[in-house]
Amino acid sequence: MINHRYSIFTVFGTLAVLLLVSCAKMGNPDGGWYDETPPYVVSSSPADKGTDVKSRKIKILFNEFIKVENPTEKVVVSPPQLEVPEIKATGKRIEIELNDTLIPNTTYTIDFSDAISDNNEGNPMGNFTYTFSTGDHIDTLQVAGYVLQAEDLEPVKGILVGLYDDLADSAFLTKPLLRVSRTDSRGRFVIKGVAEGTYRIVALQDMDGDYTYTQKSEMLAFSHDSIKPSWKLDQRQDTTWIDSLHIDKIKLVEYNHFLPDDIVLRAFTAQVQDRYLLKIDRSNADRMTLFFTYGHEQLPVIKGLNFNEQDAFIVEASEKRDTITYWLRDTALVNQDTLRMDITYLATDTLGQLQEVTDSAVEVLSRQPYAKRMKQIERETEEWQKKQDKRRKRGLPYDSIMPVKPLEMKFNFASSLDPDRNLNFMAPAPLAVIDTSKIHLYVEHDSLWYNARHLLENTGNRLYELRAEWRPENEYSLEIDSAAFIDIYGNASRQFKQGLKVKSNDEYSSLFVTVEGFAGQHIVLQLLNASDQPVKQVSTDNGEAEFFYVKPATYYLRMFVDRNGNDQWDTGDYHADQQAEEVFYFHEEIECLAKWDINRTWNPTGRPINAQKPSTIIKQKGEKQKTIKNRNADRAKSMGITYIPKQ
Repeated sequence: MINHRYSIFTVFGTLAVLLLVSCAKMGNPDGGWYDETPPYVVSSSPADKGTDVKSRKIKILFNEFIKVENPTEKVVVSPPQLEVPEIKATGKRIEIELNDTLIPNTTYTIDFSDAISDNNEGNPMGNFTYTFSTGDHIDTLQVAGYVLQAEDLEPVKGILVGLYDDLADSAFLTKPLLRVSRTDSRGRFVIKGVAEGTYRIVALQDMDGDYTYTQKSEMLAFSHDSIKPSWKLDQRQDTTWIDSLHIDKIKLVEYNHFLPDDIVLRAFTAQVQDRYLLKIDRSNADRMTLFFTYGHEQLPVIKGLNFNEQDAFIVEASEKRDTITYWLRDTALVNQDTLRMDITYLATDTLGQLQEVTDSAVEVLSRQPYAKRMKQIERETEEWQKKQDKRRKRGLPYDSIMPVKPLEMKFNFASSLDPDRNLNFMAPAPLAVIDTSKIHLYVEHDSLWYNARHLLENTGNRLYELRAEWRPENEYSLEIDSAAFIDIYGNASRQFKQGLKVKSNDEYSSLFVTVEGFAGQHIVLQLLNASDQPVKQVSTDNGEAEFFYVKPATYYLRMFVDRNGNDQWDTGDYHADQQAEEVFYFHEEIECLAKWDINRTWNPTGRPINAQKPSTIIKQKGEKQKTIKNRNADRAKSMGITYIPKQ
């Protein structure tokens, strides 16, 4: 009996081991084939595309566990909801609760885009939209297009795009959008569930969630063109892939082609014109600066309360006149830590009108108090004296009087000069004296140096430009005597000398551009580098633009229609019914070679706006579309077998 029982246990043990080995051989160390099947909807309540729906609670059941990526960003409910809907993904279920009251006889769409994927492998479901209607039918028309930044045609990601059936201009200011979508990373939008009718379309970077244009700081785009959605039966190619490299078959498939699908909206942010004083800064004892939200030609008026304001300042205004700097002429005022004053300036009132206001008894404190500056001077004097004492004890030359710090002019040029550039420099403080007799420019010719004609001009505030006829391949010498410049505090500049070599014409290219279709309009063309930044700019009224002394490199070309002739791109204003100035890009890069003349003919309206900007300089890159990873095909290849996916 004992032997018999032992043999039975032995048999069962052997069978168990064989079974385990067999199972191990049937499987694989990595766990078998991957699940590459995307999730799909099993049921929903209310039913997808259901009509006469009354419930604001929606449940969508899937065949497997799922997850929803960034629902607040990717999921768009239309009509837009003023109360944010609740969207939760739990297990195999998505639950949605709409907090706004349902609108009668309206089609609702909940566009999940590509946010849904299975929880384990991340297989994307693809673009999914749940639809229902509170009426007796579903509206199925669609409107599609792109939103680009007006200034540089960059795709605008995540901006709302919506429709109005009220064609009045005031609708955008007073009524929420009727139907909405949100742009993807390519700036592409699709507004779904649209009924037949006539609409206007807008885009809005809605900062306060009211779906209306209520703040000038909100980016927007608008068009007065009316839209009539329609559709037609069309065909497209449908490609079936065996794997990521091999095509199974290509066939023509009929589909409903919704129109329009090529709308392009140019988005801009209006210039904020609500004017008020942001702050007053006196980081340096010798000046104070007033910062405004918006500039105005009328500068503030200052009345001193503990000083005499008459002839007390040298005033510098920024180009937009929104930043005003007051340099203190008198060193006694510089040494006064607190300046008390009344400041009268223009500011926007509650009705949006500019009115004079006065800020009374304003105290402006120096961030560099007099005592602190005196201690710093004392430390510097002691250090200088110690160095001189050491030199004296060693029998080296030394000074008995500490020299005055010179005026340090900032020279912004190198020794190698482009023929079309001038010499620019900047004074650290307003100048009281400019002695042009102490500024010398020499040019070398046949080993001899001659005086070269030149002109010094003030180009704005403390900026100066020395102009001359810079001849290619010639060598120049700029020599400035000491005390050529003296600032308002009596500080004098030191001696300066700089050799200059003007480059040869052979080191440059020239670019000639003929612009078609804009004759008689003032246009500005900009030559751009790989960072989409202008390196040269030319304006023209006849469509002919010439760029000289172009350094060899790869460039890009941008153009804008300069409506007001200020040679600067200007934004738009919805309240003034004014679009931003139109911008166009030449669709190809331009290779400029040394000693070459490059000619280009350009029709800026010859290509769709959304297909103009070269992809190499687009900063907002389109995100890669989610696809099945096809890891089974790779696994099968490594095993030396052919993988046939499920159909």
